[in-house]
Amino acid sequence: MRFLVLVFAFLAFSEVNSEVYYEEKFADDTWESNWVYSEHPGKEFGKFVRSAGKFFNDPEEDKGIQTSQDARFYALSTKFKPFSSKEKPLVIQFTVKHEQNIDCGGGYLKVFDCGLDQKDMHGDSPYLLMFGPDICGPGTKKVHVIFNYKGKNLLINKEIRCKDDVYTHLYTLVVKPDNTYEVLIDNEKVESGELEADWNFLPPKKIKDPEAKKPADWDDRPTIDDPDDKKPDDWDKPEHIPDPDASKPEDWDDEMDGEWEPPMIDNPDFKGEWKPKQIDNPNYKGPWIHPEIDNPEYSPDPELYLKNEVCAIGFDLWQVKSGTIFDNILITDDPDHAKQVGEELWRPRSAGEKKMKEQQDEEERKKREEEEKSSKKDEEDDEDEDENEDDDDDETSDPPESGEEDSHTHDEF
Repeated sequence: MRFLVLVFAFLAFSEVNSEVYYEEKFADDTWESNWVYSEHPGKEFGKFVRSAGKFFNDPEEDKGIQTSQDARFYALSTKFKPFSSKEKPLVIQFTVKHEQNIDCGGGYLKVFDCGLDQKDMHGDSPYLLMFGPDICGPGTKKVHVIFNYKGKNLLINKEIRCKDDVYTHLYTLVVKPDNTYEVLIDNEKVESGELEADWNFLPPKKIKDPEAKKPADWDDRPTIDDPDDKKPDDWDKPEHIPDPDASKPEDWDDEMDGEWEPPMIDNPDFKGEWKPKQIDNPNYKGPWIHPEIDNPEYSPDPELYLKNEVCAIGFDLWQVKSGTIFDNILITDDPDHAKQVGEELWRPRSAGEKKMKEQQDEEERKKREEEEKSSKKDEEDDEDEDENEDDDDDETSDPPESGEEDSHTHDEF
């Protein structure tokens, strides 16, 4: 009993001490007053509309904001009370649904500090991190995880494949104060590691010793030519020879056609370039390894994870074919809370979408079959009608009158 009390107390303590910095489910049209469209000049921006899409689990609960215009830039952001991730995890989570079967376009969001000019947000606006899926053709289907560090945008050194189907998927990034991270898709970990190892935040710890040189007598050849191996006297043969079976054509005119020469064929005795056989090198010392020294430019940073001022998020992307739905944005310091929220929101939605989509596909299949049957029947009816018209033409042709037929017969006799 005491153990259970302690467990419940721990859970209650964790819940109290976890903090949700921002949450958006686009539950109604008030989102339009909280989000700001960019008016950056020179860009043709598209609009978002609130929608659950063509297939869903719940027509109201599943509504998010959907890109609505093809071949457009999208730039939309919102601000909230600033916070710091110092000594706490930072969790960024949201859902993405590419129900248009996207061919080329972004599905990621960006996190900003309070310096963001929302009405002038564009591709070069400084951001703290960028996270989410990006698809363009068969070659690009990745999850971006990009951190800004000392003014430079740093891409992850690993390839994380995103989901490329038409259903809703849950994307979660967890950045921990021990300088590690996790990327989850649909609440399953797909990548993790150390920040320093998987991004080029810092110079390498070790560098090659600039003073070290490979010794002049260092032999790193595993094998050498056999000095006793000699090329055979009959080795050298031409690669091509005149065809011995060819003969000069009878109509060949030397004055008109020039001197006749037989065509060339591959020489069956040609052996190619001669090379001596290889033997083990008695002086082989192995590969020379350049010695390394501590990099004087390297300095550890125990706060690679830290975002001192998180104040805004936004969608800054391009889409060739619109239809992506963004929803269930959550920023918190509690990975367990994010996982629970994601499970409650995403799993029933995913199952409901698949069920409805399968029903729609089945109905569409049946409709196509009926249309094909109807079209085939119409063709058959047209053929029958044409045949009947031909028969009618034969039946209505006037036969000769009997009197006329008799008179012709008598005249012929």
